[in-house]
Amino acid sequence: MKNLILLFSLCFYCTYATAQDTLYVKDCGLLPNTFTNSTPALNRILEKCKHQKAKVLVFESGRYDFWPEGATRKELFVTNTTSEDECADKTKIMGVYMNQMEELTVEGNDCTWMFHGKMTTVAIDHSKAIILRNLHIDFERPGGSELKYISSTANTLTVQAHKDTRYSIIDGKLNLIGEGWRSNRNHCIAYNEDNEHMQYSYDWGNLERYPVKEIAPQMLQFQIPEDFEPVMGTTLTIRDIIRDQVGILLYYSQDIKLNQVYVHYMHGLGIVSQYCKNVTMNKVKCAPREGSGRILASSADFMHFSGCSGKVTVKDCYFSGAQDDCVNVHGTNLRAVEKKGANTLKVRFMHPQSYGYEAYWEGDTVALVHAATMQRFSTAQVTKVERVNNYEILLTLDKEIPAEMEIGHDVVENMTCTPEVEITGNYFSHTSTRGVLCTTPRKAVIARNTFYKTAMSGILIEADAEGWFESGPVCDVTITQNEFIDCAWNGNPHKAVIAINPSNKVIDPKKPVHQNITITQNEFKLSGNPALYAKSVKGLVFKQNTFINEGNTLTITEGCSKVKLK
Repeated sequence: MKNLILLFSLCFYCTYATAQDTLYVKDCGLLPNTFTNSTPALNRILEKCKHQKAKVLVFESGRYDFWPEGATRKELFVTNTTSEDECADKTKIMGVYMNQMEELTVEGNDCTWMFHGKMTTVAIDHSKAIILRNLHIDFERPGGSELKYISSTANTLTVQAHKDTRYSIIDGKLNLIGEGWRSNRNHCIAYNEDNEHMQYSYDWGNLERYPVKEIAPQMLQFQIPEDFEPVMGTTLTIRDIIRDQVGILLYYSQDIKLNQVYVHYMHGLGIVSQYCKNVTMNKVKCAPREGSGRILASSADFMHFSGCSGKVTVKDCYFSGAQDDCVNVHGTNLRAVEKKGANTLKVRFMHPQSYGYEAYWEGDTVALVHAATMQRFSTAQVTKVERVNNYEILLTLDKEIPAEMEIGHDVVENMTCTPEVEITGNYFSHTSTRGVLCTTPRKAVIARNTFYKTAMSGILIEADAEGWFESGPVCDVTITQNEFIDCAWNGNPHKAVIAINPSNKVIDPKKPVHQNITITQNEFKLSGNPALYAKSVKGLVFKQNTFINEGNTLTITEGCSKVKLK
C-alpha cells in the first residue's frame, strides 16, 4: 500500500509541476547522491518534458551518476572525429539525450553530472531553444591519464599516477585502463610545472615499453636506460587518439545556450556544434575540477563549431588543459570530383575524419573555390541535394558549372552555413596547440581575451583546401584589446602569436585569400618570437599594439596588399 501511495504522489507532483511549466527531477524519483545509475530515469524524464511541453527542468544540488547502461545509442557522423579505418562504428553512447525538443531550460543548481565508462555526456539533436545552466560535468575515470616524474637514478624512474588514473601491470608493462576500456593508441603531451608549458612528448612511447613495478599505491618505478633523461616535475598527460565519442554534441539544432556550465573532462572532441544556428557559450569553464589536481580536461578541442550559421558567441569563458585547440570555428570544403551535367557536381568529403554528415540543403548558396589560390570565383544556389554514399554528394545548382572549375582539385564551400562570430572576455591557457581558430566570411570579433601560454599561435586564421579542408576566406575580422602572454613558442608558422596562414599554393598580392583584418590595441608579451605572420591578405591593419620582449622580427608578411603596419 505504501508503494502505491508513493507512486500516486510522484505522479501527482510531476503532473502538478508540468502544469506550472516547471518539472523537478526529485518529484519524478531522481535524487542526488544515490551513486546509482541516473541515465534511464533522466531520459524518461526528458521524454516527459517533451510530451508535456515543460519549459524548465530543475535539479537539486548534489551528484548524479550516469553509466552507459540505459544510454541512447545512435549512429551519428560527427565532423573532425575518426576515419573509417580508425573507428568504423559511429554509434554515439549519449548519457543525456534531447531529441526534437523545444524551449527547455535545464537548471542544474550547481549539481554535478558524473559520467562513467566512455560516453558522449550530453547530446542535443535537432532541437530548438535549449538552455543548460549551472551544472558541472565530469568523469569518474577521465579518459586522459596523468603520470608525474618524482625521482630518478641512472637506471630507474619513479612516477606518481594521479589518483584518477587507473592502470594494470601486465607482463611487467604498464597498461592504462578505465571503466570498460583500455587506452591503446596513445598520444602524449608533457606539462612542465616550472614554465607551465605543454608540448608534444615521446616519453610515454618509451615508458610503455620499459619494465615497471608498483612500489606503493599510485607509485610506479620504471627501469630505464641511461640515455633516457627525464625532467623532474614533468607530468605526462596521455590519452587514446581515437575520438569515438565527443564531450557534448549540439547537432543540427538552433538557439542553444550553455550558461555557467563547468566541463571538467571530455572524451575525444569536446563541445561540438555541428550545423547549428545561433549558439551561445556564456561563462562556460572547460578545466579540471577545482582541487582535483588534474591538468588535462579534454582529449582534443574544447569547443568546435562546424558549419554553423546565425551567430556563434563565446563570452566570458575559461579554458585550461586541452590537447588541441580551445575554440575552432570553420566550415567544410568538399572537393568537386566529377561533373555530372551542365549544372550538377559530384562532391566528396576529403579529410578521412570528416564524412557521412549532411553538409548542403536545397536553397543554400555555395561558392566555387580554386584550391590553388583559395579564390571564390563563382557562387550559385543549390536546387537539389542527393546523397550518393557516406563520402559523396550530388549537388544540382541553379547555373552552369564554369569552365574554369578544375575538377578533381577545386572545392565547394557552403556560404549559407557560415556564422557571425563574437569571442570576447575569455581566458585561454595551457594547451599544446592554439587558442582560437576562426574562418568565416561573416563579421568576426575577437576582443578583450587573455591568451596565456598557448604553445602555438594564440589566434590562427587559415582557409584550407588541401589538408583538413576547413573553409574559408575571411572578409571582416577585428582582433582588439587582447593580451598575449608567452604564446607560440612551439609552433609554425614562424612561431607567430597571431598567424594568418591559408593553404593556397599560388601566392599573389593581386589575388588575396583574406580581406579586411584589423589588429589593434593588443598587448604582446613575447619570448623573442614574432607577434604577427600574415599571408595573402588584402586590407591588413596592424597598429596601436604594445610589445614586451621584442625579438629581431615583429611582423612577417607574405603576398599581402594594402597593409598598414605601425
